[in-house]
Amino acid sequence: MNALDSGAAERRRRFAEEARSQRPDLALLCLLLGAEAGPVGPAEVRPVVPGEADPDPYGIDAAQIELDRLAGLLPYGSRSPADWASALAELLGGRCGFGGSSADYQRLDSSLLQQVLRRRRGLPILLSVVWIEVARRAGAPVYGVALPGHFVVGFGDPEHPVLADPFAGGAPLTGQDAELLVTSATGAALDPAAMTPARPLEIVLRILNNVRAWAAARPERTDVALWAVELSLLLPSRPARLRYEHAQLLVQRGEFLRGAAEMEEYAELLDGIEPTTAENIRRKAHAARALLN
Repeated sequence: MNALDSGAAERRRRFAEEARSQRPDLALLCLLLGAEAGPVGPAEVRPVVPGEADPDPYGIDAAQIELDRLAGLLPYGSRSPADWASALAELLGGRCGFGGSSADYQRLDSSLLQQVLRRRRGLPILLSVVWIEVARRAGAPVYGVALPGHFVVGFGDPEHPVLADPFAGGAPLTGQDAELLVTSATGAALDPAAMTPARPLEIVLRILNNVRAWAAARPERTDVALWAVELSLLLPSRPARLRYEHAQLLVQRGEFLRGAAEMEEYAELLDGIEPTTAENIRRKAHAARALLN
């Protein structure tokens, strides 16, 4: 990995440790991910005392406090899954104004939990993280539902879920609505397996994939692509090809020797599986080394 200052290295260590814990904390992982983009900027959810150093420049503690605060605004008492969904929609989508639009897909901060809490705008998956974390703190039976092309939340029995779309302010979704969402986004029918509750690490990897896609459309933002790949590589389960993507990014950023070495390591992994691909990657590694001449 690229050289990191002590603060960034510590955040990476915490991210890797949390990702490998028995019960990964979704909010903490998303906030450590968001910290990779830098300080959160103007303090809107965190107090800063004039003349004093900001103890929480990346907004991690303040964001956790904000999630706790929002959970405290939910009415207390037992309720049905449909009632939970309605209460969350009224609070987050209504009173607090959390939601999204097509313009939010063009912004990196739509994938950063700190910024989503600050702006109350974001991608479907980040808005769903807000819902999940607020509802979980309040005791709701909530989970993420990773529909292809559009992330939503579910309440109650996963076999018969009550679905809501945080991107649309918490609009309720029937099973037919979910099928239409998937078909309009992907052109394919909804696979029933997509209704299985998403695990925290699956959610984090999907967020990182979104960040990588955002950066891939902006060749000048290899810095963002690099940290997104490096965080993905810290997850216990991730696509092996990310190692090759990391090597390519290093070469693009002028770290020719490191990039070539990682390409050669990846080629060794492929030797017994895809020897032709492995040889092509070795040629690219040789070309990367030649760029030093």
